[in-house]
Formats: sequence, structure tokens, C-alpha cells
Amino acid sequence: MDRRKFFKRGFNKIAGTVIDAAESHVQKKAMHWIRPPFAREELDFLLACTRCDECIDACPYDVIFSLPLSRGASVAGTPALDILNKGCHLCADWPCVNACKPEALLLPNKSDEGEVPGDIDNPRLAIAKINTHQCLPYLGPECGACRDSCPVPDTLLFTAEKPTINADRCVGCGLCREACIAKPNAIEIQALKPEDRSI
Repeated sequence: MDRRKFFKRGFNKIAGTVIDAAESHVQKKAMHWIRPPFAREELDFLLACTRCDECIDACPYDVIFSLPLSRGASVAGTPALDILNKGCHLCADWPCVNACKPEALLLPNKSDEGEVPGDIDNPRLAIAKINTHQCLPYLGPECGACRDSCPVPDTLLFTAEKPTINADRCVGCGLCREACIAKPNAIEIQALKPEDRSI
């Protein structure tokens, strides 16, 4: 191996290590917020997002907001979902995604002509869990406030009037949390880890 190839090979290894470290760092930080539907992997998302607010303006339910500067300069102004207070309605036409011109939010299998397949599976946004120590039916009184809130079939299930979440089908939209009347809220929402993105 000549000297030029040796140094080129060494540079490629160093560059790969730096990129891996950067990805690991931003993914760890991203555990503190939830991105809008069909967001790219966090590093790719940050490189693509122009902080234009188009996705925020396009959301008909005002679920998307800009992360504040207190979260760090690298993510300030980028969009996130306010799922702790409002659920994502998984709009059929994905207005937030279609509004994203730099494609930081990108529908799967989009063709070069901009065409998108008709049937698109709902993206996994977060992890929703029921805290049975807060959920009213588990404490005795009947409730059912969340019963008709879930847009994904066979996900929010009831047995003896007690709700359970099918984790294999849940996309973490948070609509059940929005419907919950327990104080404090009985539906807990967690950001996805990288390995959780696919159902």
C-alpha cells in the first residue's frame, strides 16, 4: 500500500468514527423531544431542517411547535410534537410532511416525480403506556374517556372495562393521553430510542 492510499484509508476511518459519534450524540439528545411524522434520523433531520416553520403552520391541530433555545442552539427552532398536551391526528394527507420543502420530513417511497403511494403506514412517533396506578378503571371507578380516541385499529383494547395498549401496534400518537381525564394523566409518553422506530 502506498503512502497516499494509507492516509486516505486512515482519513476515511477517522471520518466514519466522527460521524458515528455525532449521530450517537444527537440521538441521545433527541430522547428529550418527539419529532413530527416521518422525520428523518436525527442527524439527517438537523442537516435538512431550515427552521422555516412551514410544518408548524400546516398542522391543523396545532400539535407542532418550535423547540426553544434552552434545548440547545443546534436544535432551537426545529419542530417537535407537543404530545404531552395534544395528540397527533395522523392526518390522511400528512399536511406537515407535504409542507416540508427541504424534506427533513419525508414520506416513504416518494418517487423522483414527487408521487407518493396511496397507502402509507402510520409512522411510529413515541411510546405510550398506561400507568395503572393512575388509570381510573384500575382504581375502581368506571371511566372509558379514552375508549374511542385511538385511530389505529386493535391498539387500545378493553378487558373488563380496563384499557390496555397493544405495544406492537401503537404508534404513540398521544390521542388517548389527550382524552384521559385522570389527574395526573394515566397515559405516559416516551420518546423513541433509535431501535424503537420500526414496529
